[in-house]
Amino acid sequence: MAWEVGGVRITRVVEHVMPFPADFFAEAQASDIAAEPWLVPDFVDNVGRYLISFHTFVVESDGLRIVVDTCTGNSKDRPMIPAFDHQHRPFLTDLAEAGFAPETIDVVVCTHLHVDHVGWNTRLIDGVWAPTFANARYLFGAADLGYWQQSADPLHAPAFRDSVQPVIDAGIVDVVTADTELTSEVRLNLTPGHTPGHLTVSIGNGCIITGDVLHHPIQCGHPEWTASGDVDPDAARTTRQAFLEAAVRTNALVLGTHFAGTSAGRIYPAAGGYRFVPEDGG
Repeated sequence: MAWEVGGVRITRVVEHVMPFPADFFAEAQASDIAAEPWLVPDFVDNVGRYLISFHTFVVESDGLRIVVDTCTGNSKDRPMIPAFDHQHRPFLTDLAEAGFAPETIDVVVCTHLHVDHVGWNTRLIDGVWAPTFANARYLFGAADLGYWQQSADPLHAPAFRDSVQPVIDAGIVDVVTADTELTSEVRLNLTPGHTPGHLTVSIGNGCIITGDVLHHPIQCGHPEWTASGDVDPDAARTTRQAFLEAAVRTNALVLGTHFAGTSAGRIYPAAGGYRFVPEDGG
C-alpha cells in the first residue's frame, strides 16, 4: 500500500495485525463498538475486538528514505505479550521486497519509545543487539528518552534495553526537542500525552502520520477515550482533540500508525465528535 502526497511517496509495510479487547480503551463498552457496524471487517473482527495493525511507513522525500516506527521486532523477550515474544516474522524481507533494504534507509523516526514502536530498531546478530538500519540516524523525542531511561516498567523498560540503548551506544541517535523539519515536506511535531516526548509526522499540508495520538478509527468519535499506555491521559485527550481539529481543518490524509484496513482516510465532523472515512492507497 502506498500514497503520493505532493512530491512525497509513503509506503506501508505491515508486520502483523492482532485483535485487542474492547477494554483497551478504559471508557469503552462493547455496545459502543456494536453501534458502528461499518468498522467490520477492516477495523473490528466478527466478535467485536479492535483490529490493531503494527506497520512501518517509509517516507521518501528530497532524496531521503525515512522509516516511521519499527513495530515489535524479532527474537525479543516479551513474555507479557505472547504475540510480541520471540517472534520470527518476515518483516525485513517484506521491507526489502518493497524496495527498502535496511542499509538504504537514511532516517528512522520513532514516534515514541513504546515496545511496539521500537522493535526493529535492532536485530540479533551473533548474540548481540545491533542497529538494523546501520546507515541511518535514529530520531527520538528528548522527553521520551529521559522518561524511559528512568523507567522500570515491566513491558517497556526491556524494550528500551534491547531496542533503544544499543542505537544510543552506537552513536547514531539525534534527539528531538522541538518541532523539526526533516525535509522541505516532512516535519516532526511534538504531540505529548500518550508519552512525554510523543511525535507525529506531517507531510506537506495534506498528510499526517498519527503515532499513538489515535490508536483506532473508533477513537475519532470518542476523543475523550483513553488508551492503555497513556502516560498522561488528560494531555493525551487535549492533544488528540487538537489533532482531530487540525485534520478536519486541512482535510488531511490521515495515516493511522495502528489502523488496520488501508490505514488511511480523512476525518470529518459528525454528531458528537468526528468520523473517520477510509481511503485506499495507490
